[in-house]
Amino acid sequence: MEKYFALCLLLYGIAGCLSDDITYVNGFYSKTAQKLSKYSWFGNVRLHHFRVPEDTVLVRWLLTVTRGSVMNCGNQNITVHFRSGAPPVINPIDTEFPNSTSVTLAHNITLIVPSGQGSNVTLFNVTHPKPGDWFMAAHMPKDDGKIEQQGLPSCSYLFQPQMFVRRAADLPVLTHDIPLHQTLTTKEASALFKVFVPELSSRLDVFIQNISLKGNSAALSITLGFSTLRPGSVVTVNCSQLEPCSASLSTPPWNTWVLVTIKTGQPNTTVDFNISAKVTVGCKPLSVSSNFQTSAFISPQSNSSVGNSIGNESLSVTNQQRLGGNSSEPVCMRTPTVLRDEQDVLSLRFIVSSNLNVTSDLPTVLTLDLDSSADSGGTFVVQLLLNTSALIGRFGSVKACLTPEAPVINVNTSKQCYTAFAQGYSLSVSKNESRVQLRIPFPEAAMWYLSLQTLCNDSVDCKNSSAIVSVSVSVTACIEDCGPYGECRLLRTNGYLYAACVCKAGWQGWGCTDGSTALSFSRQMAAALLLTLSNLFFIPPIIVALYRGYHTEAAVYFFTMFFSTPGVTVMCIMDYDTLQFCDFLGSVVSVWVTILCMARLLEPVKYMLFMGGTLVISMVMQLDRRGLWNLLGPVLFSLVIMVAAWTYRSVKRHHCYPPSWRRWVLFLLPGIVSAVIGVCVYVFAQTDINYFYTHSIWHMMVATSVVFLLPPREKHIPPWGWTHKICGYKLCKNEKEEFYTVSGT
Repeated sequence: MEKYFALCLLLYGIAGCLSDDITYVNGFYSKTAQKLSKYSWFGNVRLHHFRVPEDTVLVRWLLTVTRGSVMNCGNQNITVHFRSGAPPVINPIDTEFPNSTSVTLAHNITLIVPSGQGSNVTLFNVTHPKPGDWFMAAHMPKDDGKIEQQGLPSCSYLFQPQMFVRRAADLPVLTHDIPLHQTLTTKEASALFKVFVPELSSRLDVFIQNISLKGNSAALSITLGFSTLRPGSVVTVNCSQLEPCSASLSTPPWNTWVLVTIKTGQPNTTVDFNISAKVTVGCKPLSVSSNFQTSAFISPQSNSSVGNSIGNESLSVTNQQRLGGNSSEPVCMRTPTVLRDEQDVLSLRFIVSSNLNVTSDLPTVLTLDLDSSADSGGTFVVQLLLNTSALIGRFGSVKACLTPEAPVINVNTSKQCYTAFAQGYSLSVSKNESRVQLRIPFPEAAMWYLSLQTLCNDSVDCKNSSAIVSVSVSVTACIEDCGPYGECRLLRTNGYLYAACVCKAGWQGWGCTDGSTALSFSRQMAAALLLTLSNLFFIPPIIVALYRGYHTEAAVYFFTMFFSTPGVTVMCIMDYDTLQFCDFLGSVVSVWVTILCMARLLEPVKYMLFMGGTLVISMVMQLDRRGLWNLLGPVLFSLVIMVAAWTYRSVKRHHCYPPSWRRWVLFLLPGIVSAVIGVCVYVFAQTDINYFYTHSIWHMMVATSVVFLLPPREKHIPPWGWTHKICGYKLCKNEKEEFYTVSGT
């Protein structure tokens, strides 16, 4: 009922707001509920991807968290992160990011599910959101390390987001330098417009003139931009009562619409005004010749060959100024050709001239096309390398500024690297530091611009200063492939692909570079030895099985002894996933064949169950290795077979089977106790921290129980299961007698 009430309240609020002359339409979007997990790495979050339509004036997310069990779980906090343009970069457990990595943590809210309630329904509003991709990531608090077995009762939570959109179908468009008359009344507390900013624009101005009031005196405010939940995503200017007012954007975003909102906060007031917009193109890049070399773009073999070919396109400053002489705007930047080379999923590189000439008179601007959401799930890597032997003039350094949606033109005079709505990323190379690298996890899906310009030691005669810079720009799945202590995983949510690092050996962080909780080498070695040497406890079961003639069972025990998973260490004889699978499979199959061996079935039936059960167990292990029923299922099924076989023998022989009390007291009971202890440790006591010890105890208990539970040798089978001769006279004679008997019948 709480969810439906919130839904009705939401629809009423949407219908009652923003009711003016603009026609509004609604949209409803929903995602499937997903089970939440405790956070240890980014793969634990539940990522949801929404697409906000153009001209959306209001978005309301209905966030529903439902407890999936009736247990008394106490209060539970759920964190939800929001970001526009790319998946949110989060750091719930306060780990260190790798060197040369720049991050801005996403906006987040906390939802609380009280202990006495089964759900939480929260409305989250964003007014005038930026159109395009929006992402939200939900997770529970930090993982406590407890290894939960699937099938046991636990506190589980489901998270479902729903998005309700209020969109303007006929939003007024401000035409450049053409005033538009508008009236604001009490009913219409705000007026909305949009203006298009073309490429190469350097400034956007919005003017309000001819203001007249009816009623109480009121002041207007002008807001430019869309909300992205980041500081600086909008610019607001408060106007005086009747004075002409204007709002300006320096370096506005290119090739996009900018929202203009006019508000008055005074009730019972009618305001008439004229509004207009002006877009200024301050300068244009140097024109590029149409006679470019097509061979540079055909089957590129290497960065150097392509870079040199592209570099040949560069014209001298005099020639390029001559080509751009027909334009009235002054030339203010160079724009070398950039080749976008898509190599694989989340694998992309931008190829530019290997010898990029960066001067002090004009900035060099590289256009980097990341406008596709398919590229935002990786890591954006920019590297600059200065050729210190090719410096000209009073060289001081080369300053670079990386910004989305619009470039920074005046790199040498700008003290900070930012545009109208976005904070950029600054880089600098000099004689002392000739190499610099920048990594941006989950870059925003936009057109990015890298501006470079040479700075001098002083302002005297700085026009002839230049430097040769090698620029490397790429998109990779993970930061340095997660290093030696991590593994890069490709994740998917509803068709959207992104990557994250899962760490081992106690390492943490976005690139598995935070060693604050890492296991020391000695502890890794001790853990590996403990887990491996504990498998030597299977040597006694192997010897006992061979002595009693159970060769198949001995082979299974040897398989279990050989494969051990050294936890999350990096010292493995083969892939960690393979080792873990073999270890879990061998342990369960050992229990399976031991109990079936105790049932003393006919050999064809026994081996059929051996093979069939092993195949089923391996399939189930591949689906979920930590499931509770992966162990209990084979144990219970084999116990049913054993009890049925023992009951049949007891009824047939008219006495209890096994008949000897010594067998019960000295073998069966100790074996059962050892097996129960091992199962309890395996199911209830394992954590990531004590895994080395608890799993070693599990090895010991299983091996000990096998020694006690294996049935004694059959009377007609000699020790070790072999006669003194491979085909002795008596063996061959018995076979012949049996053959003649069957034939005579």
